Amino acid sequence: MQKRLLLASSALASSLLVLASGIVHAQETPSRLDSYTPVTDETLLNPADGDWLHWRRTYDGWGYSPLEQINKDNVSNLTVAWTWSLTPGATETTPIVHDGILYVHNNLDKVQALDGATGDLLWEYVRDLPEDVVAAGTGNTATKRNMSIYEDKIILATSDTHIIALDAKTGQVVWDVQPADWNKGWRYSAGPLIADGVVIQGMTGCGNAQPGGCFITGHDPSTGEEKWRFYTIARDGEADKTWNGIPLESRFGASVWLAGTYDPETKTVFSGVGQPYPWIAEMSGLLPASEEEGVTNDALYSDSTLALDPQTGELKWHHQYLKNDTWDLDYIYERILIDLPHDGTDRKQVVTAGKLGIIESLDRESGEWLWAKETVPQNVVASIDQETGEKTINPDSIPKIGETTLNCPADPGGRAWPATAYSPRTQMLYLPLNEYCSNTTPQPLDAGQIYTGGGRATFSRIPVDGSDGNIGRVDAVSMVDQETAWSHRQRAPIVSAVLPTAGGVVFAGDWNRWFYAFDDESGDVLWKMRTNNAINSFPVSYEADGKQYVAVAVGNGSSMARSVATLTPELVVPTAGSVLWVFALPDDAAGAADTQAAAN
Repeated sequence: MQKRLLLASSALASSLLVLASGIVHAQETPSRLDSYTPVTDETLLNPADGDWLHWRRTYDGWGYSPLEQINKDNVSNLTVAWTWSLTPGATETTPIVHDGILYVHNNLDKVQALDGATGDLLWEYVRDLPEDVVAAGTGNTATKRNMSIYEDKIILATSDTHIIALDAKTGQVVWDVQPADWNKGWRYSAGPLIADGVVIQGMTGCGNAQPGGCFITGHDPSTGEEKWRFYTIARDGEADKTWNGIPLESRFGASVWLAGTYDPETKTVFSGVGQPYPWIAEMSGLLPASEEEGVTNDALYSDSTLALDPQTGELKWHHQYLKNDTWDLDYIYERILIDLPHDGTDRKQVVTAGKLGIIESLDRESGEWLWAKETVPQNVVASIDQETGEKTINPDSIPKIGETTLNCPADPGGRAWPATAYSPRTQMLYLPLNEYCSNTTPQPLDAGQIYTGGGRATFSRIPVDGSDGNIGRVDAVSMVDQETAWSHRQRAPIVSAVLPTAGGVVFAGDWNRWFYAFDDESGDVLWKMRTNNAINSFPVSYEADGKQYVAVAVGNGSSMARSVATLTPELVVPTAGSVLWVFALPDDAAGAADTQAAAN
């Protein structure tokens, strides 16, 4: 398989080299790439304020920028610095930024290095994908939500289920490995996490009837060689008895479709896991419950937090939030690491919120459950034991073959894959949320029909009973006392991640093409700008040449955004038009901000 590589600059390149890996346009003029510095383990532990090195900027998963040149007082002056057109299709990407160089992963595995100040192309890598992969990628299967940077490499997962490393200064392929075969239904939707010098990558596509479900792999960053593999469907020992007596080859699901976070103090990786397949428990064999002694239908390790050793893949502990998930209500999302008191005692917490919109906290050293906070309307969990976190399920919410069941929230979730974020400035968690329900109808297999993949349910999404018509929300919840500080509600669904900054601003975007800046303490809208398409990705903030920028990718195609948008049919967005938007203050405003910051 060949790959095509283009190296360019704002100046005219004058020499052409033909290499085994493709075509390289070599530049003779200096560029920002010349000052690239390798990203060490120490760099990843303590990124420069102006860099965005991880999916959520730092190992703790906060998604918070310490830059404050853009602040509450001047954000109203924010304007477009530059834009860059991306490959059409679902655009769910997170740029990586280092030394003023912005790396962006386009749909269908085009990777580009751009000058963060000017938007000039520095190099471009285009993967030569099989025709079947390209055809399947017309939906959202070819988008990737993050990449990683380590040493002198950009490391990413591809749409043909390879993990590859590119030279960060040239875009040339350094190594290429294939942990699984795309032709057998495996997929990647997110990129890797670098933890303790190991490339850690979660596998998806496990709803494609993959026997035994999904896995997480650990790789050598120098060669890509696989070091270990952890299977996310239990298969050995006592945990094996949680699948209701179903044989391993008939257990499906437990995808890992977002990157994890890492605690360097305890050397622990925290990863979320998705739900069983098919979604309807009667079809998966998880209902009715087995009467065999010692056997349960919990379905480990679905809908869990896994605490893993990054060097070996060994499981340190796990916590399952939703046993026997029959609603497609994953707990797959980012794990945020926060050190704050709980019940008068300092606790090292790992905080997440699944599709139910219930924020839950665990002790990240022991896995002990600490607290929960509900946000959006939901009718699945009737109560939560405040000592153990054990959930009592509302039996009327369980889908049944031959019936239609009301479920709140619907399958994309009261919160979906667009990430929450934590600000140490306010000690608040900021959440992109949506309010809606569904009428859920199982699609049973015909007599003798073999399961070949899919959720096997139809979701007819409807507003919450008594709704005022507002679907989208951005909430701010205190991590000290779990009280809601503010909630911004609006008609258009919120479909981007959130980005809080040290300047007291929280950025978020919606289906209706608006990009917002909220006051982090009050929720007031301080600024907004209309873009060309749905804002369905992860905004970042970075610095180049002493100036702060905010970047966000837009583009139609995300299944989550399209699903939620069925509730607001009057809000129409273009079918095409994927673009990276980059914002900054005008030079005079930025200079005034720096002067004021120095005075303070």
